[in-house]
Amino acid sequence: MQDAAAPVARERLEARLARLLLGLPAPLQRLLAGGRALRRDGQTLDAEIQLLLRLLALSGQRSFETLSPAEARREVAHTARVFGGPPRPMARVEALALPGLDGPVPARLYLPSGAPAPRPLLVYYHGGGWVLCDLDTHDEPCRFLAAEAGVAVLSVDYRLAPEHRFPAAVDDALAAFRFAADRATSLGVDPARIAVGGDSAGGNLAAVVSQLARGEAGTGPAFQLLFYPVTDLSTKHPSYRLFADGFFLTEGQMDWYRGHYLPDEAAARDPRASPLLAADLSRLPPAYVATAGFDPLRDEGEAYAARLRDAGVPTTLRRHAGLIHGFCNALSLGRRARAAMAEAALALRQALAR
Repeated sequence: MQDAAAPVARERLEARLARLLLGLPAPLQRLLAGGRALRRDGQTLDAEIQLLLRLLALSGQRSFETLSPAEARREVAHTARVFGGPPRPMARVEALALPGLDGPVPARLYLPSGAPAPRPLLVYYHGGGWVLCDLDTHDEPCRFLAAEAGVAVLSVDYRLAPEHRFPAAVDDALAAFRFAADRATSLGVDPARIAVGGDSAGGNLAAVVSQLARGEAGTGPAFQLLFYPVTDLSTKHPSYRLFADGFFLTEGQMDWYRGHYLPDEAAARDPRASPLLAADLSRLPPAYVATAGFDPLRDEGEAYAARLRDAGVPTTLRRHAGLIHGFCNALSLGRRARAAMAEAALALRQALAR
């Protein structure tokens, strides 16, 4: 019994220490992080993010590309438990099994307090390079968006690679959106106000679902909320070189994700894997694209926002210059990530207002 409790106690101690340090004034954080502000490409890394990176380095966390998928999933689950805050109260949280092409797709429906039916809905796809993460690792950002935007959130646990390679995740993501649109009345949501969203690989899936659902009869997404999305697996944009290592997501990790997700090199040029390569981006729903300044994926996310605008799609691009990839999962750790997510939640609330 004592041995089983030891890891839990250690996680709680690590969590308390991290929150204590990341709640300090910025000058003290900068001092603890090394004393010198980190600048690159005309940007300055926020002090609390610089300290967070130092804490992660001191924790001894192994880089995912050195691990098997199973080991990496255990590692990311541990990190989520350490850095995640207490669950934000909801009016109801319900486990669902959505119909998919190859069997049920697990999902979780979050219903916030004070939102009368029919509510707007965000269908959310978690990040993790199509290999890692699940409903639990992204419980905190889903609760935050539900409460702050006043929307129901349907979090989708799509199939992961390498057990299920591309396009399995796309198939599950599209099936989840179709389920939400078809079952809107029973879910208590407004079929005309269903958005899609996600972070990183989940942002990729949200962008792809927006493209695929555009050509179908019926209701397509009303809005797309994209956090630092992967949009181009066919090449490495300049931000890969600028932020290849040392800023949480690394070039090596992206290579590892890509290798597990794609069945072959030809798949990288499929718009369902690289939505930036789609020939036509017109008639897509309005978009809010949030990127992080110190992120290998920054430039491809911003290139996608530019192409959306060029195609006549109302698009807001917000670069958070001092942040890193993964800020959606740092809500309880500091002020900057929380402010970035609050801004996105406001955009979502306004986009889905009656």
